[in-house]
Amino acid sequence: MALFRKGPVGKPGEWYYCVKHHKVEEGPECRAADRLGPYGTPEEAARALETAQERNAQWQNDPRWQDDAPGDGTP
Repeated sequence: MALFRKGPVGKPGEWYYCVKHHKVEEGPECRAADRLGPYGTPEEAARALETAQERNAQWQNDPRWQDDAPGDGTP
């Protein structure tokens, strides 16, 4: 009995975007380190890089995550 499964694990109907191959895939097909998702539709998966960019911009502007401000290190 194997402790770890080889290959990607996922369900039909889950959509991913592979950043290595720059393609939308169902399943997933590629390893977790190379994909974003899961998404509910192939259209959402196709927008994965845009979605990540939008979320990064929101997080960069979120005052709760401004840890690069000078200070004495106290919360």
